[in-house]
Amino acid sequence: MEYYTVEQAAGLLGLHVKTVRAYVRDGRLPAVRVGRRYRIAKDDLAAFAGLPVPEEPRPRRAEVSAVVQLDGVGRAETDRLTTTVTGALSGRPSGVRAQFSYDEERARLTIVVLGELEPAAQVLRVVDALVRP
Repeated sequence: MEYYTVEQAAGLLGLHVKTVRAYVRDGRLPAVRVGRRYRIAKDDLAAFAGLPVPEEPRPRRAEVSAVVQLDGVGRAETDRLTTTVTGALSGRPSGVRAQFSYDEERARLTIVVLGELEPAAQVLRVVDALVRP
């Protein structure tokens, strides 16, 4: 975090140094005392001056949701697929999860994969390897 002296703050605000010190002593301008001098945080000075306080940049994050529908899948194959995919997930760090739904009338297995890009891609590769003839 960046700090200003009272003199620097006065220069930026266009005020006299004594005026800024008075604001600090009155508590109208937050400051930290370091030895015999005050230090004013950049964000506090911006808020005092009515300027927008810049937000901290957030790290960029990407997630994916993928729906895989497999038709013509029997109960035994569904059990094999869900067990294998669940086992593959258990060895991975959290950041991806899978949900399964089986429609017995249509013999359709639906797998929903949610999470970070690379771990989700790895799970999809596992599913692909399991369903290839």
